[in-house]
Amino acid sequence: MFVGRMTSRATSRVTVDPAAGRRRTRRNALRALGVSALALAVAPVVAAAWPRGSARPEEADFDETYRGRRIRGAKADTGQAAYLGARTPGADIWDITVDGRPLHLMRRADGTYLSMIDHYRSYPTALDATRAAVDELGAAQRLRVAAMVEGAVGHGLHA
Repeated sequence: MFVGRMTSRATSRVTVDPAAGRRRTRRNALRALGVSALALAVAPVVAAAWPRGSARPEEADFDETYRGRRIRGAKADTGQAAYLGARTPGADIWDITVDGRPLHLMRRADGTYLSMIDHYRSYPTALDATRAAVDELGAAQRLRVAAMVEGAVGHGLHA
């Protein structure tokens, strides 16, 4: 009447084979090794199937009005900028203007940008750095046009 209760007095002996445990352990280790080898073989194929993305967003030329200011930016590809770009791998040199006046950007080693207006903070793109410079300038201030000619009054030549 009792379910699961043994009625006989005979005791069953369980024999433990020590080699059986080692076989299972070896079998599991070989199985794990095989799965790892298969994953290593398949990983490059799977990685090649994924579309490649750049580490940072692609930057395009821009021309827009931001907070009442006309900001324009284009990657420089002539003159000294091209020369410097050829010497510096991956250098992005921009020609940026705010209301027709030049805004100088500096590219940091980590790929972010600083502007001459807000040089305490870096920005991921040239457009973001330009917008931050416009925010810093406010409505009343404008960028000054630096005297680029040698011997300008009141300005020394800094080498």
